[in-house]
Amino acid sequence: YLQMRFNSRAAKLTGTVIMIIQQILYMGIASYAPSTALEAVTGFPTWATIITVGCVSTFYTFLGGMKAVVWTDVFQAVVMIAGILAIVIQGAMKVGGMNTVWRINEDWHRIEFWDANFNPTTRHSIWSLVVGGSIGWMATYGCNQASVQRYCAVPTLRKAKYAVLLNIGGVILLVLSTCLAGIVMFAYYAQQGCDPLTSKKVANANQLIPYFVMEVLGYPGLPGLFVSCLFSGALSTMSSCLNALAAVTWEDILKPAIGHKVSERVKTWISKGLVLVYGAAGVGFAFIAQNFGGTVLQASLSFTGAASGPLLGIFLLGGFFPWANWQGCVVGGILGLAFPLWISVGAYGLPSSGYKLDFPTANCSSANVTMVTTTAMMTTTTKTLTELSGVQLLYTVSYLWYPSIGMATVIVVGLFVSLVTGWQKEEVDPKYLIPFFDRLVCCLPEKWRTLCRCGYQFKDPEVLVHEEQDKEIVITKEDLDEHKNGNGSIHEKTPVSYGKSAVTPLGYKPSMTPHFVYTNSSFNSEELLSMKPPPY
Repeated sequence: YLQMRFNSRAAKLTGTVIMIIQQILYMGIASYAPSTALEAVTGFPTWATIITVGCVSTFYTFLGGMKAVVWTDVFQAVVMIAGILAIVIQGAMKVGGMNTVWRINEDWHRIEFWDANFNPTTRHSIWSLVVGGSIGWMATYGCNQASVQRYCAVPTLRKAKYAVLLNIGGVILLVLSTCLAGIVMFAYYAQQGCDPLTSKKVANANQLIPYFVMEVLGYPGLPGLFVSCLFSGALSTMSSCLNALAAVTWEDILKPAIGHKVSERVKTWISKGLVLVYGAAGVGFAFIAQNFGGTVLQASLSFTGAASGPLLGIFLLGGFFPWANWQGCVVGGILGLAFPLWISVGAYGLPSSGYKLDFPTANCSSANVTMVTTTAMMTTTTKTLTELSGVQLLYTVSYLWYPSIGMATVIVVGLFVSLVTGWQKEEVDPKYLIPFFDRLVCCLPEKWRTLCRCGYQFKDPEVLVHEEQDKEIVITKEDLDEHKNGNGSIHEKTPVSYGKSAVTPLGYKPSMTPHFVYTNSSFNSEELLSMKPPPY
């Protein structure tokens, strides 16, 4: 899309590089998360677990490709949800029911739904969670290769939309269950009068839930279910990212250079080799992630959000602003990636910090309470202990705003650079543009909507899809003979002749086998070849 919209290979490569960086960061943190948790419950060293997760996910992605990734994701999703629900149910029973769990959390100010503070440095507020979180999710499901390749795997656009809607229900269930697990754990240790972090039974906050599982879910098989839950999440993430990285690197970088020179067998082995390379890169970044402070969730949202926001910004720049050119896309993408990454790295090195919420310490030793309270004052970011000034103020911005900062930087810088370099000189095909104002202010007269879009004529993508699908296609005997002889090809973006008129397929993708799919007709070529030609 980026190459066709901006008429520039540089624009496409900018998006590709940003996506590769984002996926490697994500894989590293996803590998580190279960490793530190497993160390808390089994004593198995973190470094060994990181290598194990990386090797296993790389191995089955190397062998099975996309099909193996999807089916293992299905199984792993079931295991994850089952493990978290087991924690919630058994933990609530230990505390005395969900009513008791909720009351204890309210008493200790853990339940705050309506913090409407507009201050961007507030770690969690309605605005950072809803606005900042929405932009982060939009980047994940709108322009992430790991998500988009799943949409492309289903046969129709309607089924792709159904898949997204089903995913919404799964995400809501997963997020709610993990939040419930957190408040159940807090209620349990509030009743105990001391938590494992304060009593130094665990090394960091990422090991609290695993320790809680070993203490509460003491039934045979349940701790193992939780460990499986942890590894399912890590393996699912790693395999999806590896498959996406290999596909994008081959299609966008290697194929234009050597694709016409090598055989299909060599292409397959190159893709498998890319899986190995990126698997090693993910493991390497996981070792770097050990040095990050705070929770794994915050690290994940900080670094991956800082990289995913700019990628979303590039697509929005191309879709919403017809006058944006490729120079604006490239410069905006580079600065949009650098700015939030700089903020996220600076936030981890911030010397000043704040207070955590109060926690029960009645049954903890006084030495542990003093040590942990001092550490909490030195390592959290709720309130500022010392005066910050200048650039340091940027480092206190909530990590949930990083995707928004990256997206906004790309759009602002991209439009400015486009203005300086002379806007988009070639006319943009309407099918590469999004009629944003037509949908936002659809009730206004046409002349006002035309003014809002600066005189450009848009065509709704949904209309384009239906028009393309409704075209009458005539398959001639010559077309069938041509494909039967192996001379025809729809690998290139050229019109395919169907009878008297030439129709350019709306979407296509090369296949590793000699069977092709005609987008417009929804027929498989193998089925077409088996049909008798019409009488003449």
